[in-house]
Amino acid sequence: MTEAFTDRRIELATTILLTFAAVATAWSTYQSARWHGKQALAQSASIAARVESTRQANVANRQAQVDIALFTQWVDAYAGGDKRLATFYRERFRPRFKPAFEAWVALRPLRNPKAPSSPFDMPQYKLAASAEADRLDEVAAEASQNVKTHIQRADNYTLAVVLFAVSLFCAGMSSKLGSRSSRLAILVLGWAVFAGALVWIAMSPVTVSV
Repeated sequence: MTEAFTDRRIELATTILLTFAAVATAWSTYQSARWHGKQALAQSASIAARVESTRQANVANRQAQVDIALFTQWVDAYAGGDKRLATFYRERFRPRFKPAFEAWVALRPLRNPKAPSSPFDMPQYKLAASAEADRLDEVAAEASQNVKTHIQRADNYTLAVVLFAVSLFCAGMSSKLGSRSSRLAILVLGWAVFAGALVWIAMSPVTVSV
């Protein structure tokens, strides 16, 4: 009677472990796939931000080249005493360059040794495209960090799948062994592996799609 009761308890524990481990395996597989999906999205966002950052940096470089070229021509005309030509170049300065130029001229750089050497050293000289490129670099860096985080989480759930598979194996083997002590030992091992993996993934972040 006692031995039969013990066998029934072992069979019940085996059935419960098989059920719980199967559900946990399916959940971990789903989570691993979801985190891999989020990793792919983050990677796409990082690449897009890098590409746009490069484009904005190229725009900023072209704008700076235009500013430098026109300013150099203005300096040459001004130094040569050709006020008409100097005015010609000055009127063609980019609107965003003019505030820095006007502030620099107001410092009387020819007489003021403390004045910056050019308008490009003035705090008023700002390239919006350059600032946008820096912002996009930060976005890309954040997205790249998210890629690493999502990959790690997906790998964690993949490992959990392996651990739950081990517990399923133990549960399956416990029904094949003839010795009651052997069945009980491998069943206890299966439950231990299952419980450890369950506690681990319970503390892991989850993601779902609706």
